[in-house]
This record gives sequence, structure tokens and C-alpha cells, in this order.
Amino acid sequence: MSDVVDRYLRTLTDHDWDGLAACLADDFSRTGPYGDTYPSKAEYLAFISGLMPTLRGYGMDVARVTYAADGRSATAELSETVEVHGESTVTPEALVFDLTRDGLIARVRIYIQQVPRRA
Repeated sequence: MSDVVDRYLRTLTDHDWDGLAACLADDFSRTGPYGDTYPSKAEYLAFISGLMPTLRGYGMDVARVTYAADGRSATAELSETVEVHGESTVTPEALVFDLTRDGLIARVRIYIQQVPRRA
């Protein structure tokens, strides 16, 4: 079974942009939790490589990655932590991946869990 999603998550947190690019199909697209879309591999790589180094206190905790039996999709349950106004903010998320027949990521869709804010 392919481990492309595991590699994707690792290269993302390591800021290994060449490694990340190697995980993505040429016709890759990404849709974020607010409907923000990066319709091409090049646009996504420019976005993510510009964003990740700016996130203060960033961390990712992967709870699990589950691959479909047919190898054509996967889901990652994780949480991301980032410092916002001097406080660590944790966002639980689910990422849904569509995979190509040759084991690359064609699409990723990101869903976040709304957590109550502290008063």
C-alpha cells in the first residue's frame, strides 16, 4: 500500500518542498476549509512554501492516516497548532485525499472542526 499521504504530511512539516512536489500529481488541486482553492500543483506549492515558514509555533499531530482498500483515497485525522496573538491555538482537521493509479495525490480537501473559543 502506498504511503504517499504519510510522506506528504512529513515533507509539509519539514518544509521539504521538492519532496512535497514529488507526492503530487501534475493535475493536483487543493481545496481548503473555507473554499479557498489552488487549482494547480504550481499554485499550491507557491502558496504552501510561502505560508508554512511564517507560522509561529507551528506543529502537527497526526492521529491516524487511513487508506481505502482500493488505494484510490485516504483520510488523515490530525491537529495543527499555531501561535495566534501569543497563544497556541489547536485546530482539529480531517484531510481527504484522492490518489492516482500510480500512487500520487491528485486532490486534497481540508475540513476543520469548529471548537468553542475560550471566554
